[in-house]
Amino acid sequence: MVLMSTETFIEALYKLVAKLVILSQAKIAMGIKTPKVPILFLLNFLALVCSINAGNIVVYWGQSENEGSLSETCDTGLYKFVNIAFLATFGSGREPQINLADHCDPASNGCKILSEDIKHCQKRGIKVILSIGGGEPGYSLSSAGDATNVADFIWNNFLGGKSRTRPLGDAVLDGVDFDIEVGGGEAFYAVLARRLSEHSKGGRKLYLTAAPQCPFPDEHQNGALSTGLFDFVWVQFYNNDPCQFDSGHPTKFRNSWIQWISSIKARKIYVGLPASPSAAGTGFVPAQTVISQVLSFVKRSRKYGGVMLWDRSADKQTGFSRTIKDSV
Repeated sequence: MVLMSTETFIEALYKLVAKLVILSQAKIAMGIKTPKVPILFLLNFLALVCSINAGNIVVYWGQSENEGSLSETCDTGLYKFVNIAFLATFGSGREPQINLADHCDPASNGCKILSEDIKHCQKRGIKVILSIGGGEPGYSLSSAGDATNVADFIWNNFLGGKSRTRPLGDAVLDGVDFDIEVGGGEAFYAVLARRLSEHSKGGRKLYLTAAPQCPFPDEHQNGALSTGLFDFVWVQFYNNDPCQFDSGHPTKFRNSWIQWISSIKARKIYVGLPASPSAAGTGFVPAQTVISQVLSFVKRSRKYGGVMLWDRSADKQTGFSRTIKDSV
């Protein structure tokens, strides 16, 4: 038996509804009464099918005081996931430490005040994720044991474990985002992912997400991504000319997208974009172009999850997410 794709099915439904509407109009013109229920049913069913492939928006928060508070970010109603950036120091003998720029001082336990903001976001149905790594040196893994220790620290201090020194207070975050761009010990991030996954078995769902660079495979995260444990992968299609979107040469982005969705075992793949020209060195795509040329292509895939934006500060300045939200 040959199964049609989602796109083919939706197209067939459109054609069927169109034919029924034409037939109904013809009968009305001849004075024949026609039932409205079947057509209304099909229209509602078609809307439901189309909404199944609707995506959502992910944003990074934590690296600029200008972006406002975490609660304010969630209250916009624009985002489904907020990644707290970053746990920027860990591994190879370092004491793990978060860096949230000017929002708070973790050294004086000043970031515990974020606990209520995190709970507020979660009550709104927003997943709040701890992002580890980032673009600055200060983290690496030296061995499998080191990776296990880091995973245990993350579990006990940010997730479902227990510790007297939880940097963000008693709030339990929804998962961990791997934004590994520098450092060493790439092979051991798979160990870290497996250990985190083991901790969550039988309990509250723990989301594992990642933000690899678009050149495939990602040089820092391929081992971790190959475990098949990641729920969502938001690929950074910026600062990488060979695979970022270029309206003059859209094929390079399209080929990269196809490679990611066909090669990585994850529930959903997201398009990662900068929310303003200054938020990245290269790769900014105007919002209307994203709608007309990027989303129109990637939404054909059942693995499409939505759009990831760097970062909240840039998005607040440009209104990028608000412009694209209805099209995501």
